[in-house]
Amino acid sequence: MVDGARPSVSTEQAVRERYSGASQEREEALCCPVTYPTELLKAIPQEVIEKDYGCGDPTPFVKPGDTVLDLGSGGGKLCFISAQLAGPDGKVIGVDCNNDMLSLARRNKPEFVKNVGYDNVEFRCGLIQDLQLDLEKLAEATPNIDTSTVEGLIELRQTEQRLRQELTLIPDNSVDCVISNCVLNLVRTDDRESLFRELYRVLKIGGRAAISDIVCDEEPTAEMKADPTLWSGCLSGAWREDRFIQQFEQAGFYGIQVANWSAEPWQVVEGVEFRSMTVLALKGDDGPCLERHQAVIYRGPFESVKDDDDHTYYRGKRMAVCDRTFQHLKRSAFADQFVFIEPADPVPLDDASYFDCNRDAIRNPGVTKGGATSIRTDADECCGGSNCC
Repeated sequence: MVDGARPSVSTEQAVRERYSGASQEREEALCCPVTYPTELLKAIPQEVIEKDYGCGDPTPFVKPGDTVLDLGSGGGKLCFISAQLAGPDGKVIGVDCNNDMLSLARRNKPEFVKNVGYDNVEFRCGLIQDLQLDLEKLAEATPNIDTSTVEGLIELRQTEQRLRQELTLIPDNSVDCVISNCVLNLVRTDDRESLFRELYRVLKIGGRAAISDIVCDEEPTAEMKADPTLWSGCLSGAWREDRFIQQFEQAGFYGIQVANWSAEPWQVVEGVEFRSMTVLALKGDDGPCLERHQAVIYRGPFESVKDDDDHTYYRGKRMAVCDRTFQHLKRSAFADQFVFIEPADPVPLDDASYFDCNRDAIRNPGVTKGGATSIRTDADECCGGSNCC
């Protein structure tokens, strides 16, 4: 979480006003130069392309058939790109809380659907730090509530809670890929932990978060964070680059990668460099560690690597892993760095025993060939690591 001054109410208002204005007339200062595949832009209405604001391209991580969620979808450009990548068997949901931006996306959707020949995209109104509450449904359900009274405020709160449960904007474990382009930094500091909790909540096991955002090399000053223009311009609300990664770690993600880091800063303000960075992170299974006689071999090029669960993989060595770790690695974007060894005699889940993930051990080849029944035999070798013998 970024330390420092909390953005004021006027700063939040500045974000709404600036992006409402940008939906009507293009504002160059709101975006970095980003190149998208030309063939994917042909089906997108020109008005959407002209009023697109972002700093990167997370869409290459969208796969055919995916259910995709775009946080802060704005005019809909990334949604329309993702809709083509996910294809007719996929689904794309854009979430934004700015009515002017939602109107821009919605009025251009019919032309896009006509151009591609299928309809797999929709736009919903909500806060990206509260993906349970549909703000349009809340407005429909509370037309006569007097929020100037205590009774009215209590009724509003109760209605919000009911809608979160009965008409959830984005349900748990329902999304294959969450994308976002230069939006997370606009969320106020106090809401950022809930933002990442929501991002993690909506993803399926094995799902991906591909987030492009502005980061900085040094912490912005309190005065910079309180400046409405700098905040709404995607600058002073930026995470320091290492703390952005930590935010994913704290939310429970694994296999976190810096997929893109711009060598040249987008802007420099008071000596602080602001640049675009795209992060890819995966949601894993939080279940138990089970022994199913699997092993992995790290291909290299390094002598060893350590994952987010403190497992060390030594180059060329047949490391014993639990089923959860085995599946995590197979689903990851870096799966090609490993050889995956299944046992000759598969162990059914119902028969699997506990696996001690607190130590590193080499898997005896006899186990995967069916000639042994435990991960440690008299023939086991020490891997040489601090967590081994």
